[in-house]
Order: sequence, then C-alpha cells, then structure tokens
Amino acid sequence: MVVVALEPVHWFMDRCGMASSTRRIATTLWNGVVPDRPREELVRELYWAENTGKAEPSGSQDMVGLLYPGVSRLDYDASVEGGRFPAHVESNCDPEVARWVEGVFSLVPINQRPAGYSPLDIRNLDPAWIAQLCHTGKECFDAILDTDIGRLGAAMNHCMRCWEAILPHTVQHPVINIDLKAILSWFQLRYPGAMYSGCGGGYMIVVSEEPVPGSLRVRVRLR
Repeated sequence: MVVVALEPVHWFMDRCGMASSTRRIATTLWNGVVPDRPREELVRELYWAENTGKAEPSGSQDMVGLLYPGVSRLDYDASVEGGRFPAHVESNCDPEVARWVEGVFSLVPINQRPAGYSPLDIRNLDPAWIAQLCHTGKECFDAILDTDIGRLGAAMNHCMRCWEAILPHTVQHPVINIDLKAILSWFQLRYPGAMYSGCGGGYMIVVSEEPVPGSLRVRVRLR
C-alpha cells in the first residue's frame, strides 16, 4: 500500500478516505502536537485510540499516512501482528519526487460516504485478486520514485479493478445515489490514471501532466 503525507492546505471533506477522523483523534490525543517518540509507536497508540471496541476497525494506513513524511510504501504481512500494522515501512522524502507528485496529482471532490454505507457486505477474498492488488501498490510506489506517469496511471487504474473484484461495494452500493463507476470510467478514459480516495468515493485522485478542471492540488509534507 502507498500513502503520501500532505500539508493541510485544504479543508478536506469528512468520510472521504482522507483520514479526517484519524486526524481529529490525533489532535485530541496529543493536543495538536505530535509527540517526539518513534513513529511506529505513535501509529499503534493512535490506532488503538481510534479503534478500540469497534467491530469494523479502520486500517492503520491512515495513521501511517499522518505520521510518516513523504511518500511511503507499507508492506503488510498476515503473520506479523495479524496484519494489523505494517511489517515494514519505506519512506521517500526526496524533494524532487515530492515536487513531481505535486505537479501531477489532482483531487476532484466527488462525494462523502453516506450514513449506512459499508464496503464489507460482500467480500470476494480471492487470493489471485488480492495478489494483483498488492502488485499495484508496489508498481505505484516504484512509478512515483521513477516519476513515470504512465506506469503510475496503469497501477492506479488496475488497483480500482481489484477493489471492485474483491469488495464490489467500494464502487456500487444501495445507499450511494451517484454512479461511481461511470464517473471513474470518464476520468480514466481522459487521463493517464484515476482512482477514488476511499471506499464509496470521496475524491477522485487523478494523475495528469495537464490541469484537471475543478480539482485541488496537493503539497507533500517532507518533515
């Protein structure tokens, strides 16, 4: 899995895959100042602050994305802490890579997840699709480090195909009243790559060397 640390230059929508709830909990937990302790320790502390007692806990990628700088690759292994936390995190804080990310990534607001939505009602846990999903994460990280927009876009597009195959309700659900699949197809046909920021929509993450109308630009946090 790949996460990118962002500077708060925009006020992001809630319930859209941008770690908004995790950010609020971190602000309360640490009074707005991240403690000077090992990041992996803080990830666990924040994870349990958000998820203790929850039947469907959030993934630890939100915590890693908030606490690690730059562009990070997260390697999960079911044999390591039940797969709850990354077995390994590799972060890249190269300023040139960060500037490239800022130049090609755009966020287009689409929707907020509605009340009653869950992506987990249907689970097709096919090992072949899961292996492909893992490969898209590796390809995404490598393409960013190589500043290769073609490979990056292909990885993002295939990642969405994997999402839909494994958890169909990530892109289509009875309580979502817009056609997420059609919107996704529109962007993927016009730009090198596009995917949603989270299950059920959120922002459309678009990679393009040309401006994307109606989009927000990002700034990568390197410290």
